[in-house]
Amino acid sequence: MASHEQATEHLHEIPPANTGVIWRTFWILAAITAVEFTLAYFMKPGGFRTSIFVIMTLIKAFYIVGEFMHLKHEVKSLIWAIVVPIIFVIWLLVALLNEGAAIFVDRW
Repeated sequence: MASHEQATEHLHEIPPANTGVIWRTFWILAAITAVEFTLAYFMKPGGFRTSIFVIMTLIKAFYIVGEFMHLKHEVKSLIWAIVVPIIFVIWLLVALLNEGAAIFVDRW
C-alpha cells in the first residue's frame, strides 16, 4: 500500500519553474533593443540605418519564434519550410519597392 501512496504523491508534484531561459531571452532581446535605440539617436537617418533596423528586427523576430514558439527544437525540414517562404516574401517586397520606385526615374 505504501508504494501506491508514493506513486500518487509524485503525480501531484509540480516541477520547479525553469525561468533561467526566459530571463536569458529577456536580456538578449533587451540588449538588441537598446542597440536599436542607441542607433536611432546617434545615426543620421537614411537607408543604412533603416537597413540595420530591419535586420535587427528580423533577428529579434526569429529569436522570439525560435525560443517561445519552440521552433528551434523542431526538425530542420520544418524550420526550412517556414524560413524559405519568408525569404521569398522579403525578396518580393524588395523587388516591388525597387520596381515601384523606378517609375519615378526619368528615363529620357
